[in-house]
Amino acid sequence: ANISTDDVPRPVFYFSALLPWIYFSSSLSSAGMSLVSNSDMLRKIYFPRMILPAAAALVGLLDFLIGSVLLIGFVVYYELPVGWNLLLWPVLVVPLVMLALGAGTFLAAVNVKYRDIKYAIPFGIQLLLFVTPIIYPSSVFPEEFRWLLALNPLTGLIEAFRYAVTPTYVVDWNSLWLSFGTTVVIFIFGVAYFRRTEKAFADIV
Repeated sequence: ANISTDDVPRPVFYFSALLPWIYFSSSLSSAGMSLVSNSDMLRKIYFPRMILPAAAALVGLLDFLIGSVLLIGFVVYYELPVGWNLLLWPVLVVPLVMLALGAGTFLAAVNVKYRDIKYAIPFGIQLLLFVTPIIYPSSVFPEEFRWLLALNPLTGLIEAFRYAVTPTYVVDWNSLWLSFGTTVVIFIFGVAYFRRTEKAFADIV
């Protein structure tokens, strides 16, 4: 499609965004289905229900780590300058996990009561892919409309992940701070809703 990559080598541009996206999408899907998939366990024994979506969100970190090592290989191959910005990569993992866990716990709790959610989750993830700057930079949008893109909490995170391995990449720091704030809100809301509804899981799952 000849989409601009803002002078970033294409393999680095795409891979640095796909890594956090693949982690988020797979973790969100697994966490959202975690209670329904383990319904027999929920009915037979008691244990902290939060373990199931949390495990789904954490297990994908191994794949993310392996992918990150491969990405370093791309950085070395294309002789990209490495500076303090690379330290952002592991730091950004924290809000990424919080976002996946917060949204995942909410979907897991809703999915217990409304089973049709399991069909909506893949569709919603597919839509989210196109409104997240993964195959394009946010700079392709006119500046006056970029705030709409920034409403997606993944936008600031994905752009910052790119910056972590490409210091010449231009990042909208306001968008990143907005992503941090939105992530915290989603995490708190998702966990609070999960805690409020978990007592009824074994009865209706």
